[in-house]
Amino acid sequence: MKRAHSCCFLSVGVLVGSFLAGASPAAADVTPSPAPGGPPFGLPTATGAPLPVTPPSVPAVCQQVQARLSTSNGLFPGPVEAAPPDTTRIQAALDACAGSGKAVDLVATGASNAFLSGPLFVKGDEYLLVDAGATLYASRNAGDYQKPGDVAKCGYIASQDNGCYALINMDGSNSGVIGTRAPNGNLGTIDGRGWATIINGEYDESWWALGEQAKSGGKQNNPMLINGYGVNDVTIYQVDLTDSPFFHILIQNGTGLTVWGIEIDTPAVGARNTDGIDPKNETDVVIAHDMVQDGDDCVAFTSDPGTPTENATVEDVHCYGTHGISIGSPTAGGLSNILVRDVSLDGYDSFGNQSTDDNGIRIKSEPGHGGVVHLVTYEQVCMTGVEHPLFFTPHYSSSTSTQYIPIFQDIVVDGLRATGSPSPTSSLFEGYSASEPLQIELAHVILDNTTQSSQNAYVQARVDDSNIIPAGMDVTVTSAGEVPGHVPHCVIPPFGPPPPSGPPGPPAQ
Repeated sequence: MKRAHSCCFLSVGVLVGSFLAGASPAAADVTPSPAPGGPPFGLPTATGAPLPVTPPSVPAVCQQVQARLSTSNGLFPGPVEAAPPDTTRIQAALDACAGSGKAVDLVATGASNAFLSGPLFVKGDEYLLVDAGATLYASRNAGDYQKPGDVAKCGYIASQDNGCYALINMDGSNSGVIGTRAPNGNLGTIDGRGWATIINGEYDESWWALGEQAKSGGKQNNPMLINGYGVNDVTIYQVDLTDSPFFHILIQNGTGLTVWGIEIDTPAVGARNTDGIDPKNETDVVIAHDMVQDGDDCVAFTSDPGTPTENATVEDVHCYGTHGISIGSPTAGGLSNILVRDVSLDGYDSFGNQSTDDNGIRIKSEPGHGGVVHLVTYEQVCMTGVEHPLFFTPHYSSSTSTQYIPIFQDIVVDGLRATGSPSPTSSLFEGYSASEPLQIELAHVILDNTTQSSQNAYVQARVDDSNIIPAGMDVTVTSAGEVPGHVPHCVIPPFGPPPPSGPPGPPAQ
């Protein structure tokens, strides 16, 4: 039974209409009074993903694959579990439809509504489509996911990770994973069964238990739900991703990623490293109209040396019990022009679990993995039950490396409200050094608990109409003047499938 939210928060400063119509995102016309030694104007703001942006659509069907299984508890008879029967026939359809621009459609037939499969490879110019009422279940046989020749063994704890293929591997550009919607709002489902006992694993335990055990040392080798490397124009649309053993979505080293209208449904507690949506070394990213609960970050942007992540918009995304909307910790390739707007964060998931690392918006990195993070804008953000509403640190670990120093510049928070903060609550503002300070502007920011960390240091802040003012060692604060905008008015829907179009809240005020 999912917890009903009686009062949580969603920004109603919604800009969805202009976003879908292709209008430029609204940027504040900031003209503050000059501060001695400071810039004559406010910090620049991000524009996000290139425009125009249009919502995805469900493609035509190339081949239909009918379900032959059913389950009432997410499990199947032993022989079926040991040798998932649907891998070969789904992959054969994907191979046949590659290059068609159409979809392989997984459909329920009568009482049969389930598929059980090992890793699948979606080729270029095709889509995997899961109809509402059908569920694609992930094999729990670790051997099915093993990457050939990889030193790390899937289902084991090792000194290295990444020994497993994902359940769905994006193996070509212009491709995607899509669901259909039933009249009651339910979506086609992909279930990773992270809670289920692994077959042929190191221990007689679940994927999630293996992740928890790895806290004591070593790295878990668990499969992701969706993974892509070096592929462009990937679309993940209108699908329910449930109980992943590891990350739900990791797409990296490509251009053009759209994650739109999806539901990620994994508990906040006991499901370690189950990130929601992770673009890494990606350019031109749209993450919009999504509902996310999981055991790690809601959204996390990262980058490796030599490959930046840039030009991204996160809009109308709602996070429950997650570790927040994050940048980092790897930022060595640099991250820039990231716009986050009209989002909400609840510190509790729909089962009543509080996040195990309860953050709102955060930028985190450390020496050895850091880089320049700049031109990041947060607009109209609402939070409730969040322990660390604002979290900015270049010392996320104890690294003493002198390479890849984290530098955070042109960070703007314009419109944020936090209520229902638990005890204790604190925000962290931390730059790397006096010569590489955190450069931040806070406008229309109201928190119900303004406690700040004793680690605050090295900050250049500009503030307007906000009740939290950074303080600490080598922290300077100047007036940002009268920045146009307002503190958001906040209401939230209960967690569930996102609506078919537009935001789940009232119109903009």
